[in-house]
Amino acid sequence: MQYATRNTQYSARAPTSMDIESFISPHLRQMQPYTPIVPFEVLSKQLGRDPSEIVKLDANENLYGPSPRALEAIARCGALHIYPDPDQTALREAIADYINLPAAHILCGAGADEIIDIVGRAFVQPGDAILDLPPTFGMYRFESDIVNARYVAVPRRPDFSLDLDAIREAVLNSNAKGHTLKLLFIANPNNPDGSLVSDDDLRRLLELPALIALDEAYIDFSDHPGHAGWVRDYDNLVVLRTFSKLAGLAGLRVGYGVFSPRIIQHLWKIKQPYTPSVAASVAAIAALSDRDYLRDTVRRIVAERERLRASLQELGWLRVYPSQTNFLLCRIDTAQAPGALRASGAPPGKQLKLALQQYGILVRYFDKDGLRDCVRVSVGRPEHTDALMAALHEMAGW
Repeated sequence: MQYATRNTQYSARAPTSMDIESFISPHLRQMQPYTPIVPFEVLSKQLGRDPSEIVKLDANENLYGPSPRALEAIARCGALHIYPDPDQTALREAIADYINLPAAHILCGAGADEIIDIVGRAFVQPGDAILDLPPTFGMYRFESDIVNARYVAVPRRPDFSLDLDAIREAVLNSNAKGHTLKLLFIANPNNPDGSLVSDDDLRRLLELPALIALDEAYIDFSDHPGHAGWVRDYDNLVVLRTFSKLAGLAGLRVGYGVFSPRIIQHLWKIKQPYTPSVAASVAAIAALSDRDYLRDTVRRIVAERERLRASLQELGWLRVYPSQTNFLLCRIDTAQAPGALRASGAPPGKQLKLALQQYGILVRYFDKDGLRDCVRVSVGRPEHTDALMAALHEMAGW
């Protein structure tokens, strides 16, 4: 009671006109927040539809969901009142067996997003530079803002390939001007178009005086085995992975990074000790034990991706980019598109997104340069493809 009384007396004397916002770091006051997709439950209410009636193809989730073993492991987990193992020993050993590398190379977190943040905080000081290759995953720009880095962008070519000469020039020029460029993020395959960086191009990039953070969130849907093993040969390479796409565990937030020993020893110092959660860890371990389920899910998604690609291409007014992921980027040929997408003068990608919402179908639109006439469509189950194509064919008659 005495403590509460003292606090009350102190609060009564506290100034009421304090500009508490001025205490916030200046770069954060100017920073724009990350813009995620509108939550499923919110859109469901806005559209006036029951969630079961909505076809959600806007966030690259694995709509086959997690392995039954993962669900059983969560149901059986009786240690939810106990803090997780701060070393994530069992999870790291399971991942090590899956990628055929020692567990000493592996650091786990609450999704790959946490690993991105750890890498950014470990390597970048205010004023250092981070290199981004847009259009790509928005989290890299977001991380640059968080750590108060100098943001350097080298746009991809119109076909989304990398301009290696421009990247090299940006790194060397930045360092020459005293803005040390520490970190280069590369999504491989890239989001939102689904393209892969060749091994030869990656080797050229690894010759640069910078850390290369290779985000392989979608690598399991590609025809490439991935680059986790390369960390044994390149100290300046880190590889990021997630359980959101392959294992259908996006809602549990569990991911990992693969590092050389010279790097990982320092990252442990700043990692939050109790991530991922107990539930996320047991689910991820169980998912990795069910390799047949994972392989079958990948096979289904890749097969459906190719069916969806062919169906979209047949419309005649969508250019569908080749993809090594569980999504397809589609560019609208405005001249050939249904009249409703040309009538308002608004960006055609936005018009298509809004038109599909009327059918309860959600796709992703990016209000960014080079993407305003595009939508990104996640690959779902066959019935989701059928619903999407039915809506698109009906729209052609508007």
